Amino acid sequence: MLMTAIFLFIIALCFGIGLLVTVLSDRPTSRPVVLIHGGAALLGLLLIIAYILKGNFQPLLVISVVLFIVAALGGLTLFIFDMRAKPIPKALAILHPLLALTAFLTLIIYILP
Repeated sequence: MLMTAIFLFIIALCFGIGLLVTVLSDRPTSRPVVLIHGGAALLGLLLIIAYILKGNFQPLLVISVVLFIVAALGGLTLFIFDMRAKPIPKALAILHPLLALTAFLTLIIYILP
């Protein structure tokens, strides 16, 4: 279950890098790329939450989930700006992947023996 979540986060990461480059160069984002990025990240987050709810309540895993949730809220904010055709705040566009990467690395550390 966690390996599938990691795979989904890697997909989200790949699409997210493209989105970050697009936003930082003031170009319009591709709606399919945005939806794939968000969908993969959301599915990964839901898998981790399901894993925790099955009784795997470990502090490092919970920290990872909390960081992913905060990153997801930032991503949702970016999505709302994008769908309303408003300029995307570059600071948030940089903070969002930093939070997500921190959450991802925390998850990797949890999984490694």
